[in-house]
Amino acid sequence: MDLKFLEQVFLGNRVLDYIIALLILALLFVKVVVRLFIRRLKKIAQRSALQFDDFLVEALEKIGLPALYISCFYVSLKTLQLPSGAGAIINALEMIIITFFAARIVVMLAGWGINTYLAKKKHDLTVMRSLDGMLWAVKFLIWALAVIILLDNLGYKVSTLIAGLGIGGIAVAIAAQALLKDFFSYFSIVFDHPFRIGDFIIIGDFMGTVEYIGIKTTRIRSLGGELVIFSNTDLTDSRVRNYRLMEKRRVLFRIGVTYQTPLKQLKEIPKIIENIIKGVKDAAFDRAHFFSYGDFSLIFEVVYFVLSPDYNKYMDIQQEINFALKDELEKRGIEFAYPTQKLYLTKEGD
Repeated sequence: MDLKFLEQVFLGNRVLDYIIALLILALLFVKVVVRLFIRRLKKIAQRSALQFDDFLVEALEKIGLPALYISCFYVSLKTLQLPSGAGAIINALEMIIITFFAARIVVMLAGWGINTYLAKKKHDLTVMRSLDGMLWAVKFLIWALAVIILLDNLGYKVSTLIAGLGIGGIAVAIAAQALLKDFFSYFSIVFDHPFRIGDFIIIGDFMGTVEYIGIKTTRIRSLGGELVIFSNTDLTDSRVRNYRLMEKRRVLFRIGVTYQTPLKQLKEIPKIIENIIKGVKDAAFDRAHFFSYGDFSLIFEVVYFVLSPDYNKYMDIQQEINFALKDELEKRGIEFAYPTQKLYLTKEGD
């Protein structure tokens, strides 16, 4: 193409000026048409119960429209006869732009998938925080892969780089085995749900409420108020008792009465205990028996169930039972036993 033609003047303007004006008008026309088309698609998507069509409309607006403008510009450049070397630069820019938009589509798709999963887990604070935190790692991996593919397509030898990264990765993995174990344990906790944020758990001699689940550590607020930090591997390798998953709590306690208590009253005590527990809300009586003869008391063993996993609820019920039990036994003149000793003295003869 003879570029001198573009410099010819008609009606006071160069041919190039007319071409630029026409391109601007064409781009504006395309923008208006596409905007109207996208607006129409949005209305259709709002009436639809599907979520994927909303994602498609968003992708078309954020990626499709800029890609269309760039494509028009690229096609217009390809129609011109450019200096040597300019074609290679344009082809490289084309590859960069295609890689950028492709990676951005994948990132948007990954984000849409994670957000859709989070929408179904609104009640699960653990999953929401964990997946929201992992999104940055997914984006990093996608962009890193896009850069490697771009460099390979531009003619750079990335095999040596990848091999070096592989060897370095193995060395890092060997040096960071504990960190990797905690990382995979983190995924086990997040997706297998042995416990969640807010659960009251017991691990060995430690107990408390889960406050935070991180990639390496989990933080538990103990009953004493201090923050206990466990590595995720310690938790997955231990036996964890989760009281949130408990539907009801089994309670066993014992009381002792004095040896001076008559047999008739001893036989009444199990029934007294049964009536007290049956009268307490959210408590289910199981059994009450004269258990054994103690060193200084006659021992009764009682078992009942609290129909709630809440520890405070259990303590309220136990307190109510204790008050009622003391009141009923005092009315009957039955005394609770406490440690006593009797000293017998004998007088020897002269």
